[in-house]
Order: sequence, then C-alpha cells, then structure tokens
Amino acid sequence: MNRRHFLQATTATIASAAWPASAAPATRIVDTHTHFYDPARQQGVPWPGKGTPLYRTVLPADWKKVASPHGVTDTVIVEASPWVEDNQWILDLAANEKCILGFIGNLDPTDAGFSANLKRFAANPLFRGIRWRGDLVRVDATLDPVKRGARELADAGLVLELNGKSPTLAHAAKLARDIPSLRIMIDHVGGAGDPSRISDEWRESLAAAGKSKNIFLKVSGLQEQTAESAQRYGSAPRDTAYYQPVLDHCWDCFGEDRLVFGSNWPVCEKGGAYGDQFKIVSEYFGAKGGEASGKYFRTNSREVYQWIESA
Repeated sequence: MNRRHFLQATTATIASAAWPASAAPATRIVDTHTHFYDPARQQGVPWPGKGTPLYRTVLPADWKKVASPHGVTDTVIVEASPWVEDNQWILDLAANEKCILGFIGNLDPTDAGFSANLKRFAANPLFRGIRWRGDLVRVDATLDPVKRGARELADAGLVLELNGKSPTLAHAAKLARDIPSLRIMIDHVGGAGDPSRISDEWRESLAAAGKSKNIFLKVSGLQEQTAESAQRYGSAPRDTAYYQPVLDHCWDCFGEDRLVFGSNWPVCEKGGAYGDQFKIVSEYFGAKGGEASGKYFRTNSREVYQWIESA
C-alpha cells in the first residue's frame, strides 16, 4: 500500500480521534486571502482566463454568500492583476464595503513608476502592502530593485507578500534577515504541494523561513495543491487528517503566533468549496485550543497587516 492509499484509508479514524466535532473557530474570523474582479468591465481582466470556471464576476456580495455561513466576517483582498490601475479599482470597491479590512496590491518593483505608485496607493489606509511573484525575490544581480522596493515597504510600515514555492522561502528568509523591520507574508503554505508527497526541500526551506520572526505564513491553498484537484476540478480530499503532514510542519515551524487564515477564494474552488477549505483549518486549529484558534483566525492577521477596524 503506497502512502496516498494509506492516508486515504486511515483518514476517518485519525480525524475522529484528533479533531473533535465540537471544536469551534474564533468568534471573529478574518479571511486574509480573497480575490475580487469583474470580467464584464469594459477593459476586461488580465486574469483569470476565458473559458475557465473562475472567469465570472466575483465581488464582496458573492464572497459573503459562501463565507458568512461559517462565521467569516471580514477580509483582506490580495490583488492578482498586474495592471496598476486595478489597485485603484479595488480601493474604490473597498470604500463602500465594511467587510474589507485591508488590501494587498500588486506593483512591480522593477517598474520605473514603482515608488510613485506605492506612495499614491499607500495614502489610503486600506492599502496594507503588495504581493510579488516568487521569481522576483531571487539572489542575483537583479535583486537591487527588489531590495529597494522592500525597504520602501518597510519604511512605510507595509507588508511584502510572496507567492511561490520552496526556492521563494529561502530568498524570503534572506530578505527578512537583511531588512528586519520588514513584515513578510508567505502565501499558500509556501507551495507545499500534495500532502502525500511533500519534499525535503519544502520542509527544510519552511523551517529556515520560520526562524525569522518577521515572516508569517498563510495557511491557505491546501486543497488546490493536491494531485486530485489537478486531475479534476473541485475533487481534492476533504478530510482534515489528509493535510496533517503539511499542517503539522507549518505549526512546528511558525507556532501559534505567525500562522494566518486565508481561503484563496474563489481560486480555492479548484480543490473544493469554501466550506470544505474552512472545515479543514477550523478542525485543525480548533483542536489547538481557543487561544491558538483565535490567533489564527483573527489576531495574527492584525499583527502582520496592522489593519484598522472599519468605521
């Protein structure tokens, strides 16, 4: 019997022993990873692509329909579009949505207008940082504009959010050491992949990143990284125990003070429904106790993003 079959065969037994059904998440829950966009705009959208299930209008009201039943009340948006003015589009949207506590924009540090655009958008208190692709943060001759941009973020009290796999973790750790005042958020458990085949490289890189106290980790993207979701949309395993190898290592490396909840909605639908994702993390962190659960679902997000309560 291979590891995948073993995990699937024993999931139910492990889950019933490790995660009691009565385990409950925090009373106030902040989802720190949502994407909002509207392909019906005159200019359209650069992402997602036409002909995919994600190519549809996705706005706060749509998110509330799937999140509210689980007690999720607020969100931090993460921008996937590289178009500069889409940052303003989100900020305009957020102005009338009390559920939006913050926004992580998208600006390229190698662009000549980076500094001016950062200053412009940071004037809005909802703008809490920017997200870069992992390939921007690499140790070579091209790093200078990245370092300058990262220092500008640190000076402005903003967050650098990184999306990438294992190599990104090592570069993030170096950047965290070079700029200790910079708060860094790693998305989607650092690209762990399928829990049945996680690599030593990911384990070691995550442990190295976890040593820097200014790096936080977003426990998101679990289901959409499984082999099943790659084969068939929405077909990832739903049992919490299946994800335990990834979750345990995240807990061991970052502890209860630097792990944060994010759904990655609507992209999470590649793996399963919003409720499927929420069940996995609420069972796992609920079993850690009320204090740890409260930190994961709310307090830690405020620590890293320093969001301000809506008026």
